[in-house]
Amino acid sequence: MGARAWALLFVLCGTIFLEGIDIAMLAIAIPAIRADLGLSTGTAAWVVSGYVLGYAGFTLLGGRAADLLGRRRMFLLWLGVFMAFSGLGGFATEGWMLVVARFVTGVAAAFMTPAAMSIITTSYAEGPERDRALLIFAGTSAGGFSLGLVVGGLLTELGWQWVFFTPVLVAGVILAGALRLIPREAPKARAGAARTRGRGFDLPGAATAAGAMLLLSYGIVQLEHGFSDWPLIVGAMGAGLLLLGLFVRIERRAADPLVRLGIFRTGSVVRAGLGALLYLGAFMGFQFVLTLYLQELRGWSSWQTAVAMVVLGCDVFLSPTLTPRLVRRFGNARVILGGFVLALVAYALFLPVGMDWPYLAMFPTLLLAGTGFALTLGPQLIAATDGVAEREQGLASGLLQTATQFGAAIGISAVTAVYGLVSAGATHQDAGSGAGAEADLSAFRWALLVPVVMVALGTVVAAVGVRRGRDRTGRGPARPVAGSTQSVAGRARPAAVSEPTAARPARRAVPRRASSVTR
Repeated sequence: MGARAWALLFVLCGTIFLEGIDIAMLAIAIPAIRADLGLSTGTAAWVVSGYVLGYAGFTLLGGRAADLLGRRRMFLLWLGVFMAFSGLGGFATEGWMLVVARFVTGVAAAFMTPAAMSIITTSYAEGPERDRALLIFAGTSAGGFSLGLVVGGLLTELGWQWVFFTPVLVAGVILAGALRLIPREAPKARAGAARTRGRGFDLPGAATAAGAMLLLSYGIVQLEHGFSDWPLIVGAMGAGLLLLGLFVRIERRAADPLVRLGIFRTGSVVRAGLGALLYLGAFMGFQFVLTLYLQELRGWSSWQTAVAMVVLGCDVFLSPTLTPRLVRRFGNARVILGGFVLALVAYALFLPVGMDWPYLAMFPTLLLAGTGFALTLGPQLIAATDGVAEREQGLASGLLQTATQFGAAIGISAVTAVYGLVSAGATHQDAGSGAGAEADLSAFRWALLVPVVMVALGTVVAAVGVRRGRDRTGRGPARPVAGSTQSVAGRARPAAVSEPTAARPARRAVPRRASSVTR
């Protein structure tokens, strides 16, 4: 790749870095925010959950909007919204103001992140070049999260408001670079988008999709607060499923659907989404339990906890270096399976965690979990967009991001619910016996079963991907040779390349070398 292509990738990776550092810093700062503003436990939880609700609820719509309304336009617009509401959060004086700011920031991320990912998949030639870009993109996410843990601890010492102001500064730098480096859509692409808008945006599909995602994610997030409000949880989940069924019905009949349901016939897209949901759910659930164990049971400070968890971010180095070599040697499917196996071993090793475990006893789990992340998430990004038409790259990106957000919500909610149930039962049973610490430790161990079960299921999904790819060469999931034609929706089209001339319809398949970004 040339200098301009690297600069563009740097800007786009800045988006996922911004998302990771923003989430991590807030997680570290929540206790200080709660103490300063006098928030209740429920309000403090919703400051975190509001972001997840907005992100998970609108990611599918955000991905498709990038395809239909312009990837550059959506990226710049929602990056600005992200920057504005992150700044407003720093001026909040009431809990509801923070919840609103975090919800809108999550909505902005839901439009911004799929747009960034689809710009990558349409700007870099399908094959090793695009794969390398996506692996770097995935690694940057974990790097932002790991750095955010440390930076969040430092900034909280200065004042929790800086946890909201710092992303504004980072977003401003990204916005300045994006205005200069992200190429405008070609005239033909703009004309196609105009024709699509002329036929009418699928408003019923968009409304039912957003409603279904919001209700389902709300029901999942409510699990964090226990089952005392079970009628509300069941009602939200039931209404969400009904809206999801209505959405499918609308999309089947729509002349220009928001989501072409045929995309789910692409096996690699479905397996990548399901695998990402399970892996991210397990990873986020484990990280949440680990944080509680270190801070609440062991009494470590937020700064000590952040430093201890930095090793989880080792994938920021492994994703662009080790993972591409393994993918070239063994293919996506086998590398993804290897990542799940490492994660399964990592979480299983932590199950017998003791009251006074030294850090060296935890280190293998942290290192294996971070390495598994490097081997899993990046190749899943590749698999989720392989063989997908250029006009649907935003949709494919949105589907994957939706899966990751639902996975994170499910993982955190499940471990919280299990921990709460076991802890409450043990507290009731051992009341007055002085065995509170042991009861808490037992609750942590039971909660740790959630990530173990999730990665075990993910290992099965990954194994299916390996079996399906045995008759395919090189990369596991079938993918066209750069420059060859592929069938999309029954019509032949040239493989996605980054030169404007690649958009011209080819009357016959003529092999040609795909070029890198030249703008």
